[in-house]
Amino acid sequence: MKREGALADLGSWQPARCSLALAMDVIGTKSAFLLLREAFYGTTRFDDFVRRVGITEPVAAARLKELVEAGILDKQPYREPGQRTRSEYVLTEKGTALFPALLALIQWGDEYLQPDGGPIEFVADDTGDRVHADVRTPEGTAIAVDNLRLRRR
Repeated sequence: MKREGALADLGSWQPARCSLALAMDVIGTKSAFLLLREAFYGTTRFDDFVRRVGITEPVAAARLKELVEAGILDKQPYREPGQRTRSEYVLTEKGTALFPALLALIQWGDEYLQPDGGPIEFVADDTGDRVHADVRTPEGTAIAVDNLRLRRR
């Protein structure tokens, strides 16, 4: 990656207000990422999150609360017949926008950490074509990392 202008000399600037650091403050734990994975897979109920992610109830409660407070999940009431009202968790627009980042991490793990390519793949519902996360211009041109330029806004 190339750096432009005042950013060319790495020693002369610091990444102030780093968006990655801010994002990691919100979703930077393994349990938060795994809860998000499950939300994308369709999990909505607390007990199912705990069971599928393999974390304790207190950890799940804390992470889900943080994700709700961050506006990534929305807490909605539901009630089974004869039971008390409970909450389920659904992705918000802000949460759904995280999918490309999650997909990129899954695909990196499939390629570099799974000898057989991983247990699942993501395909387009209408065509069955495999989908992947990558870096593209608004016009759809794929861009390699060595063809990117870092500049100030």
